[in-house]
Amino acid sequence: MDGWQREALVLHEQSPVHRVEASGYAPFWAVIGHDAVMAVERNAKVFANAPRPVLGTIERESKIQREMKALIHMDGEQHSSHRRLATDFFKPGSLGRLDARLEELSVAALNKLADLGGECDFVREIALPYPLEVILDMLGLPRDDYARMLRLTQELFGEEDPDLRRAPASPEVRDTVVRDFFEYFGALTADRRANPRDDLASALANGEINGCPLGHTELMGYYIIVSTAGHDTTSYAMAAGMQLLASHPETRSALRAAPDLLVNAIEEILRLATPVRHFMRTVQEDITFEGCDMKVGDRVYLSYKAANIDPLTFPDPLQFDITRDNAAKHMAFGYGPHFCLGAQLARNEMRSLFGTLLPRLARLELMAPAPLSRTSFVGGYKSVPIRYTLT
Repeated sequence: MDGWQREALVLHEQSPVHRVEASGYAPFWAVIGHDAVMAVERNAKVFANAPRPVLGTIERESKIQREMKALIHMDGEQHSSHRRLATDFFKPGSLGRLDARLEELSVAALNKLADLGGECDFVREIALPYPLEVILDMLGLPRDDYARMLRLTQELFGEEDPDLRRAPASPEVRDTVVRDFFEYFGALTADRRANPRDDLASALANGEINGCPLGHTELMGYYIIVSTAGHDTTSYAMAAGMQLLASHPETRSALRAAPDLLVNAIEEILRLATPVRHFMRTVQEDITFEGCDMKVGDRVYLSYKAANIDPLTFPDPLQFDITRDNAAKHMAFGYGPHFCLGAQLARNEMRSLFGTLLPRLARLELMAPAPLSRTSFVGGYKSVPIRYTLT
């Protein structure tokens, strides 16, 4: 059991909400209980995403708000109208057209494992490139740009991790990462407006809200949130799945014997992985919530990671149990109006990949401990070194 998990379980015993005061940060309420997080997510009138959807230092908050505005910064009709621009691409019918592509990528992953000869870093070889190809295919980006997008995504979400961030670590360097995104997607916008195609990038570049094109900041934020959240979160979930399966041979055997368990197993993997660690909300009117008197302007930290190991909702929460009857109640995709747009796509990718690999993995083990990224927003295993035998 990790140190944070021990602390979280103790905090769960005390209360679903805790007041936090930490140096360099404005005080905030940490909501850790599963049902309490859901209650906040339901009440978007009182708990708003704007102006700060992610925890940041006092120094960084205003700067981040100025440099990008995406779906996660929006509330109410503004959020709904912007979200609708991409909804069609994530509906079941549209995702169903990707099934053949997912199967192709899953078979390619299996062949790559065969070519690597029994040892590899699953993250670098499979978990990172697989979802990246899917989301960038949807956007319609050229394959030559994939490596650049992967690097920029890791630098954006990994600024706290020396292995992922762009050196040297500083607010100025982070700003250059955002500017690089803006430069890339600015050129993409100009191209898709001049030469629209049947892809997600064209839908965003030519999208309108109330008859007007998206503002530059909103459009850039939309591209960034789709391209980064569309692959980084899924890659972390895939990495967690392989780490769990390598660490639990009995569970792997059960899945090989009963493939129908895979659907629920994916939900349990997502519960334990929780790549999106948290989101922030801001109180819009005075409210007493779970016995805490919250005032207008108070910051509220929704800990999805802690909510997914709430023992009141998930008995024996640290156990990897693919038969857990409520595994799908996890908060890995959030809840309410901001429920993850790409949730079903992520599930489909994971089911395809592990459904292809598991029947062929006769032997699987970790070669070394899997290190976690040092990130507070989006994170997970940055390396999963495995040794395996394929049938």
